[in-house]
Amino acid sequence: MMHLPVLPVVLPAVVAAVMVLAVPHDLITRRVLSVAGMVALTGLALAALMLPEPALYRLGDWPAPFGIILQLDRLAALMLMLAAVLGLAVVLYAIGTGWDRLGVHFHPLMAFQMMGLNGAFLTGDAFNLFVFFEVMLIASYGLMTHGGGGPRIKAGVQYVVVNLAGSAVFLFALGTIYAATGTLNMADIGVKAAAIEHDGLVRIGAGMLMVVFAIKAALVPLHIWLPATYERAPGPVAALFAVMTKVGVYAILRSLTLMFPAGTETGTALAEILRVTGGATLIVAMVGLYGARDFGRVITWSVIGSVGTLMLAMTFGQAGATAAGLYYLVHSTLAGAALFLLADLILTRRGTLTLARGPRLAQGGLIAALTMAAAVAMAGMPPLSGFLGKLMILEALWGQWGLWWLVIGTAILAIMGFARAGSTLFWQAEESDAPALPHPAQPLAFSAVAGLIAAQVLWTLAAGPVLGWLEDAAAALHDPAPLIRAVLS
Repeated sequence: MMHLPVLPVVLPAVVAAVMVLAVPHDLITRRVLSVAGMVALTGLALAALMLPEPALYRLGDWPAPFGIILQLDRLAALMLMLAAVLGLAVVLYAIGTGWDRLGVHFHPLMAFQMMGLNGAFLTGDAFNLFVFFEVMLIASYGLMTHGGGGPRIKAGVQYVVVNLAGSAVFLFALGTIYAATGTLNMADIGVKAAAIEHDGLVRIGAGMLMVVFAIKAALVPLHIWLPATYERAPGPVAALFAVMTKVGVYAILRSLTLMFPAGTETGTALAEILRVTGGATLIVAMVGLYGARDFGRVITWSVIGSVGTLMLAMTFGQAGATAAGLYYLVHSTLAGAALFLLADLILTRRGTLTLARGPRLAQGGLIAALTMAAAVAMAGMPPLSGFLGKLMILEALWGQWGLWWLVIGTAILAIMGFARAGSTLFWQAEESDAPALPHPAQPLAFSAVAGLIAAQVLWTLAAGPVLGWLEDAAAALHDPAPLIRAVLS
């Protein structure tokens, strides 16, 4: 178990290398390796969830803050499991629909994407976080343009340009923080920044870091790259991208609890700014969702709105609110991914996602039922996990009546937007005289979607013990002293 923190990074890297070098043209073997790798990552994440205390791994046995350290605490374990489950569903869906046939390197790129995601969740070094962000960027651009096509290439270029600009700001932020503190170890930054928090360089560096993470999370007004990117991305890739925005949320939460915690002047100022930004993001996203005339845009705006909701919960510096946010984070990621996969099933049968009358869909009843379940969850309606997540956040926001009614009002807009989209795509389609277009059954693809929805049902049924576990995780986040001592000892 001593190597557990590094295995989620090493395993996908090895799998990707084997696929590229040993079986460059054997799709069947690549599929087997890809599925086996995702199952193994899920097993590693399960082992991480069961750890009684945080595990540390010093690369090259260099002590912190001089060497790179990987820190596997409850937050990192939760994100590892979320990414692994999502990655497994996406791979199964891509195999079931044949999406992986449209490009030679789909499965290696998926493995490298998982390497970048897992590394970002595990690293305890700010510069190493930048490195894993770049791994994610390279792999996600390859996945984004998978299958080719002018509109997809155009959206991919826009995605890369915005994220490269964010990478440049990230480097400036790291240089500024290093100039002020003399370290890039996150735990060490937390110690030294607190001692010199009146230093302008610390505030400037922290502010630039939040700009970078806000770009990744698609917070208003830095969200402009996301709608076109998600709309043009292949269905399984868009589903995987549902966790990409949560990487930004994770980085913000890690920063506000470890590097610039709420008790410091810098952390308090950042949290207040992010809370306002989160409220603005929620408003813009739900208005965009209600006004969207394309089902893909409806889903995209709902994903952006979920980030705004998370910012409201995670910027109060309270363990209860953070625990509620973590519960909602898992739910919203699974629901968003399921909706993107369902949108792809609809697109391949209907030819368009425009909200207008169209032909009946092959397997339309099953698609409609799965879409309704995922939309109910995403909009926050009972009885699924979305309702419980929103309820927990509302309880955490009790007394903050402006934010409380903001969450309620935007949830109503989301319900109305999804209801209109569903009635147009399915009920009005049934009223059309046009016959259903023939299409293969694709049982593996439907199983992947059903698996994501089943995970949300399980998340709902296990809400009691899960919330207790998350409260312990949130309490550890808001009391980082033991982790800092362990890292720097």
